[in-house]
Amino acid sequence: MRRLVGRNFARLRQERGLTQEQVEELSGFSQQYLSGLERGRRNPTIITLYELAQALGVDHLDLLKPDDEAR
Repeated sequence: MRRLVGRNFARLRQERGLTQEQVEELSGFSQQYLSGLERGRRNPTIITLYELAQALGVDHLDLLKPDDEAR
């Protein structure tokens, strides 16, 4: 699940043309945290997922959607 959230977060961030540093400014989460999240090394809370989704301008459920790599 951590890897899935990380892949989704990285994909959504890149689709919006944002760097980790820009998301840091929008969300308040450090670039180091965001990097760990994208690598599947962080275990975000539901509140964190919601706040990151808000920073990206997406629904929080988009961070949890299965992708082709998960199958």
